[in-house]
Amino acid sequence: MSDLIRSQQNLTRAGARAALDAALAKAEELNTRMNIAVVDAGGHLVSFERMDGAMLISSGIAQDKAYSVVIGNGLPTSQWVPALSGDPDPGLLRSFPHRDRLIMFGGGVPIKVGDEVIGAVGVSGGSAEEDAIVAQAGADAVV
Repeated sequence: MSDLIRSQQNLTRAGARAALDAALAKAEELNTRMNIAVVDAGGHLVSFERMDGAMLISSGIAQDKAYSVVIGNGLPTSQWVPALSGDPDPGLLRSFPHRDRLIMFGGGVPIKVGDEVIGAVGVSGGSAEEDAIVAQAGADAVV
């Protein structure tokens, strides 16, 4: 029976709130208006906040960044293009960007316990580098 069932740790609401609060603090420190999304291990939205003045279009992008990390088994969004660029099949890099909700630029990072992805943080509103810094601050607050 044990080979038919797998237990998986998952981010709680309290963990998502800790990630969100830490990411918000980092965004305020950078003086950047951002959208911040936290998802669980299944890619389901647990917590979200749009800072005053943050672009509305970035709200969906933040959520999709977090989702992209989870569907990529913890691959940060900034690493999708380099990971696909090394594949001998050039069609992969041309076709993957057309997948629904996949974001392939910085701002999505995993929340891990050991090697297990328990959730992810997605941030949008600044540069890809700023988004990644804010997202990492959120992930670091959980573990």
